[in-house]
Amino acid sequence: MTEPIPASLLRERLFVRFLVARFSSTIALHMQAVAVGWQMYALTSNPLDLGLVGLVQFVPSFLLVLVAGHFADRHDRRRIIAAAQAVAGIAAAFLTVGTAFGFLAREWILATVFVIGAARAFESPTIAALLPALVAPPLLPRAVAASSAAGQTGMIVGPAIGGLLYVVSPVLVHGVCCVLFLVGSLLIVMLPVAGYRAAREPVTVERLFAGIAFIRRNPIVLGAITLDLFAVLLGGATALLPIFARDILAAGPWGLGLLRAAPGIGAVAMSVLLTQFPPKQRVGQLIFVAVAGYGVSTLIFALSGSLILSTCALIALGAFDMVSVVARGTLIQLHTPDAMRGRVNAVNSMFVVASNQLGDFRAGLMAAWVGAVPAVLFGAVGALAVVVTCWRLFPALVRVDRFDAVHGAPKTVP
Repeated sequence: MTEPIPASLLRERLFVRFLVARFSSTIALHMQAVAVGWQMYALTSNPLDLGLVGLVQFVPSFLLVLVAGHFADRHDRRRIIAAAQAVAGIAAAFLTVGTAFGFLAREWILATVFVIGAARAFESPTIAALLPALVAPPLLPRAVAASSAAGQTGMIVGPAIGGLLYVVSPVLVHGVCCVLFLVGSLLIVMLPVAGYRAAREPVTVERLFAGIAFIRRNPIVLGAITLDLFAVLLGGATALLPIFARDILAAGPWGLGLLRAAPGIGAVAMSVLLTQFPPKQRVGQLIFVAVAGYGVSTLIFALSGSLILSTCALIALGAFDMVSVVARGTLIQLHTPDAMRGRVNAVNSMFVVASNQLGDFRAGLMAAWVGAVPAVLFGAVGALAVVVTCWRLFPALVRVDRFDAVHGAPKTVP
């Protein structure tokens, strides 16, 4: 007789502890981003240095992606996550001391942010790989949605708290970040869940690239990642929000804040809804509908001359994107053996980061050539074209019906 599945995720004590740890570290990360940005600009008054802060965080994520995935599949995942958060906590402690004693120069900030980026490179794929060990498979779609909700909420709340605390004292911001990172580390390391352990084979090129090879052989996983990668790469418009707020909507800084918050609001609302009502049928088609909705929302935003309509379009954009994130993340987890989840999630994380970063670059470059509105219009039409193309290229993804895992694979429509 099988054990009944709890009706609420709140009864899953391991998952709740995991969720609190994720929320703590996410809030700390985004509080820290606000403080570091203000400090860097106050020190140098050079916009290029703000770009360098983002670049030095992206570089270790790109360089360490294969190594991080291999670690996640060969060592205790709890310890990897806890160690990464502890390193971020130590880095936050250094920023606290450096700010308090006034020796925090530009180079020290960049070096510290690089260390935090390296820690995040190991943390992100390992968190995704650990999640399926915390809940029963039928609860996984709701758990993915709840985890995404915690991340999105942290992205919204973190900058607001960081900005308020920075007014009081920048030392206070970094000190609180240090505590939050260390609390998250402690909660994760105390989880009574055994991480995946395999024989300690020597590290080879084949094993490092095993995640990429697995994705290439699995049309459902490949289709889900490809669809998201190119849709976000073409459809991204967040980098151009300052132009829309000032020059098109005439809304000023407060309007820019509203526009930036809108996708997060939609994502959080949808993720909360998905924790209660996860997708149950025609999951593959739902992913395509969600990405198409993302493209249509981008199209409406590009053509809008009203702040209210633009905000609503971005809220819808965030909601559609969250449907895609939850469905895609659940499919990848269920279609990937536990021994490969670290490497596959590492590759997926790299593609997500790359699509966002390169998508912003694509939008900015096109806006410089042809203007902001045509650049966003092109991206919206491009995202819809990606949906049509991937529908034809990945029929296996279209046919996926349910999340129910049978030997690691969901049932599909005949």
